[in-house]
Amino acid sequence: MDILFLIISTALVMLMIPAIGFLYGGMVRRKNVVSTITLSIISLIITSIYWVIAGYSLTFGESIFGIIGTLNNIFLHGIEMKEFAFAAFQLMFAAVSLALITSAVVERIKPSAFILFSVLWLLLVYTPIAHWTWNENGILAKLGILDFAGGLVVHANAGFSALALAIVIGSRLGFPRYQFLPNNIPIALLGALLLWFGWFGFNAGSALEPNEIAANALIVTNTAAASGALGWMMVNWIREGRISSLGIASGIISGLVAITPAAGYVNVLSSIIIGFISGMICYIAMNIRIKYKIDESLDCFAIHGIAGVWGAISTGIFATVNSSGLILGNIYQFLVQLIGTMIGVAYSFMMTYIISKILNGTIGLRVNEEEEYIGLDIAKHGESAYG
Repeated sequence: MDILFLIISTALVMLMIPAIGFLYGGMVRRKNVVSTITLSIISLIITSIYWVIAGYSLTFGESIFGIIGTLNNIFLHGIEMKEFAFAAFQLMFAAVSLALITSAVVERIKPSAFILFSVLWLLLVYTPIAHWTWNENGILAKLGILDFAGGLVVHANAGFSALALAIVIGSRLGFPRYQFLPNNIPIALLGALLLWFGWFGFNAGSALEPNEIAANALIVTNTAAASGALGWMMVNWIREGRISSLGIASGIISGLVAITPAAGYVNVLSSIIIGFISGMICYIAMNIRIKYKIDESLDCFAIHGIAGVWGAISTGIFATVNSSGLILGNIYQFLVQLIGTMIGVAYSFMMTYIISKILNGTIGLRVNEEEEYIGLDIAKHGESAYG
């Protein structure tokens, strides 16, 4: 474990959180820009406190039957100071996951409800799945699941959680009767490109030191992002006869998500295939979501959820670097990826649904109709993005 390498990677991953804020902030209506970006900031704040108090210990501490860690390392007590860099790196992964889920609730959630949801989701959803997958004694880790940088733990988890949360909180007023146009496409595109930049720390950093694995992760990450964009552009052109700039951004992100679990295990050719297929299936998933009138507003489910699942499964197909997948005859690895991913997303969806239902039935998740009509920037923050 190289401390300097991890510090730099941590900073790159941290940049992804405001990048999500810009991406989402540019895609909502102008009356909700401040509130949307603020949700990403709150995600980082809540995770920063939770992680050092209990999150790191419960995730990477001594395992209890492979289910959850102990509280022996609360407040990072009992771990060596050089491990602090790894703890900070992992903190940013948790914060990114939480920020992604805000896709489901923009323009209608109460900030106070989101804060409480954040604590419960980190404790009851993110931490167990991360422990199962990344703690060496976790139940999925023991089976041999491969998740290099969080295809299951971060992206599939966030995507299926976003779907559950969106179902519970309900659609925005006027959806789908009215078309909700993005207020600032250039800002959204900037957010997407900053995500691409930060993703190098996300994936290459997961090698934990500057070695050959990190170099492989770096190049396949970039390649998958580009091929994901091409896959999305192709089906976008076939279906609509044009290429949307936000569609290109979505394709880039779908490719990045899909390569995340595989980055340390696949070669360049496989990364092109993984990214290209991801761009196509995420475009299809988005249109299915629209067809069934589910207001998972900014498509965390269609992009992160679906691409995360595809990436986790494709790792079991295409792994040839430091591991072997189906193309090398390793059927077991493919089955572990398939079954482990299904267990993870099923738990993620069901537990998030339960948390959301309880909160909605007690404190209530969403603002009242008048506040939603006015916009959360003024109603909840007393501020306006554009004066």
